[in-house]
Amino acid sequence: MATAAFILISYAIGSLPFAVIVSRALGLPDPRSYGSGNPGATNVLRTGRKLAALLTLLGDGGKGWLAVFLAARYAADYGVSGTGLAACAVAVTLGHAFPVFLRFRGGKGVATAGGAILAIDVWLGLAALGTWVLVALVSRYASLASIAAAASAPVYAYFMSSRASRPETLAALTLMAALIVWRHKKNILNLAAGKERRIGNKEAQA
Repeated sequence: MATAAFILISYAIGSLPFAVIVSRALGLPDPRSYGSGNPGATNVLRTGRKLAALLTLLGDGGKGWLAVFLAARYAADYGVSGTGLAACAVAVTLGHAFPVFLRFRGGKGVATAGGAILAIDVWLGLAALGTWVLVALVSRYASLASIAAAASAPVYAYFMSSRASRPETLAALTLMAALIVWRHKKNILNLAAGKERRIGNKEAQA
């Protein structure tokens, strides 16, 4: 029962649509009404409001971190296992991708998954972030950088000597990576067709 409660709470935290919340607070259009329609920081950036995009990014990443941090902090007190804790990381990412507050039409989960990974292991999170930055700088494709970072996380974790290398955590990281890759399916098709826009182009896919 406790494990189910932690997973449900993690999903609810992940469902908080910071792109919509920040946009409304700053008097900006609903991010689902323009660009890619994706309620995420990249799409919010299309308004030209860097502060709004930054706040969205921090909110989305922060909720991923918070959900896993709370689970890790209190799980032992309620008898929640490592598998339950790993499930919370998946749940918060699913919450962002399929938020109950937006009729299950959410973002791609990159920032939220990144926050969750940071809470699992700081070094793992930094390694995934470094991968994103490197691929983004070389290719100038945000989508490709996101896919590479997500796919690299379970690989990095496998070689680490921390809770990140536990079987249940590796399974969770793999599921999160698969979700992120699947959510980028349209971007992958655009990349293959040479139609994906690069970072800095206002028409870029979020």
